Amino acid sequence: MKAIIIGAGRGRRLMPLTEDTPKCFAVISGKRILDWAIAAFAAAGLRDIVFIGGYHIEKVRAEYPHLTFCHNAAWERNNILASLFCAEEHFAGGFVCSYADILYRPRVVQKLMASPHDITLVVDTDWRRRYRRRTQHPEDDAEKVLAVGDRLLRVSRDIPSEAAYGEYIGVARFTPRGAEVLREHYHRVLSQYDGHPFHGAPSVQQAYFIHIIQEMIEQGVPVHKVDTHGDYWEVDTTEDYFIAQQEWKERE
Repeated sequence: MKAIIIGAGRGRRLMPLTEDTPKCFAVISGKRILDWAIAAFAAAGLRDIVFIGGYHIEKVRAEYPHLTFCHNAAWERNNILASLFCAEEHFAGGFVCSYADILYRPRVVQKLMASPHDITLVVDTDWRRRYRRRTQHPEDDAEKVLAVGDRLLRVSRDIPSEAAYGEYIGVARFTPRGAEVLREHYHRVLSQYDGHPFHGAPSVQQAYFIHIIQEMIEQGVPVHKVDTHGDYWEVDTTEDYFIAQQEWKERE
């Protein structure tokens, strides 16, 4: 099983840190965000890592030659879902995918790998604590979930905070069967929604990863979760960056 890191975007809200380097190069507590992810994967036995790059991909190639690279040449015009599918050729044996601007502990990935289900997302149940200090990234922006037991009922930014079970952290696992189901639904919606909005996005090309997950849920595909109570931080803005310098150090 491979690990796929989705890191094509520029991360304008992290300027000036991303003025001439990829977002995942931001250093938190002595290590780049990308290094934290690689270490978490290795602790869970995932050493075959695919990096989907766009903005300054050449810098990632130069410093991480042991990774496998997929180039999202249209990174300025598409979004996370289309970016993930730049690595579609690596889906067959199953995979874990991760956003490139997040921090998480190895035990989060280890718990995810123990899931018996075909499609599993990691959900932070302590998510609102992190938002207390975030003025540039409100709770309305969180990819919130509703769940019964370990099965997800809905994933959307539109879920009221008070009703949400937790926040999807940006890390998910697909078994070979789960990956095939994902591929089937992605190619279906590409033709079905061609030129039309998709789950609130202007198009499938502009859709987020959670949009295809919600589509599959609505089509009756079982999507499950594993929980983490913290052990996660998103570095989306310069404010997040400075808070993470304190928070992540404190929670080692």
